[in-house]
Amino acid sequence: MSSLPRVFSLSDFDFELPENLIAQHPASVRSASRLLDGRDDGAPTDRIFHELPDLLQPGDLLVFNDTRVIKARIFGEKASGGRLELLVERVLTDNEVVAHMRVSKKPLPGSRIHLCDGKNRGGFDAVLLGRWPDENGPLFRLRFEGARGEAPHELMERFGHLPLPPYIERQQETGNDPDAAQDSERYQTVFAARPGAVAAPTAALHFDDAVLSRLAGRGIERASVTLHVGAGTFQPVKTENLADHQMHSEWYEIPLPTLAAMERCRQRGGRIVAVGTTTVRTLESWAQTGQLSGDTRIFITPGFQYQVVDLLITNFHLPKSTLMMLVSAFAGYEHVMGLYRHAIAQQYRFFSYGDSMILKRRTA
Repeated sequence: MSSLPRVFSLSDFDFELPENLIAQHPASVRSASRLLDGRDDGAPTDRIFHELPDLLQPGDLLVFNDTRVIKARIFGEKASGGRLELLVERVLTDNEVVAHMRVSKKPLPGSRIHLCDGKNRGGFDAVLLGRWPDENGPLFRLRFEGARGEAPHELMERFGHLPLPPYIERQQETGNDPDAAQDSERYQTVFAARPGAVAAPTAALHFDDAVLSRLAGRGIERASVTLHVGAGTFQPVKTENLADHQMHSEWYEIPLPTLAAMERCRQRGGRIVAVGTTTVRTLESWAQTGQLSGDTRIFITPGFQYQVVDLLITNFHLPKSTLMMLVSAFAGYEHVMGLYRHAIAQQYRFFSYGDSMILKRRTA
């Protein structure tokens, strides 16, 4: 008699992580970070990321997320003088955005607020239009009113700050951080192209020009998709029953040349290698819906049937996170939890500025 598939709960994805393993800074060199080789079911192998080209085969296809992190964190104040902070989640039109707002008392629709860089150097006004995506939505819709008619991306570039993840604790409330110049380079991938993310596709942060050159020299093709990572990626799952979790929405797009590259890869017997969980979400959303662009709320948990991705390069994720569930669905729950135990014992660095691992899709 065959056994019933296991039903997973939130607590299954919890683990104890020593605080000192949460990376506060990037590695001195991108490709000098560590890489845990967890492709086999046996004991994992400890490697350095610059060894990655040796682990792939000629004819494989690497798929990257080419999103670019925007300076979405903006400080300001209400007309009453009360301080507030915005985290812009999405640009809607030439002058409208939706954002998270941190403030002691929420302003009413029609209110005007002043936004600046946190150091009172110039700035611009914004008008609160209402909630989003509906009148009871969790986000706020605002119209940015730059003095010279600048678009939202221009205003954020001038007055905003990179929204580092909440577990990188060195960024002060005012946005002042002596390492901000380093972050402006290292919290972007070397191929970031399309602005719109509020968090980096972190598995791709390990790639540098030297590694990309070696990959090309080995006959490993590259392609890209776009998924603008939202702040929801850091939101904890609060329901023990995973079926009750409301997944956040993120916008994605797959260009036609990437579809063609994947088809060529399949025809030559190569493997599709997703760089990061955001690429996985993009490719598997397309496989489920057939839509090349749009919003996805795909929630991948053990039992999910992957259709596109063969290998996955990913960083180490937060306990009880949807990304832990995605990775466990890909390579097998017991295997992934064993890799995490190994990584903790071997003092790997965790989360956005941390180390990475490479996994193979479990087929049974």
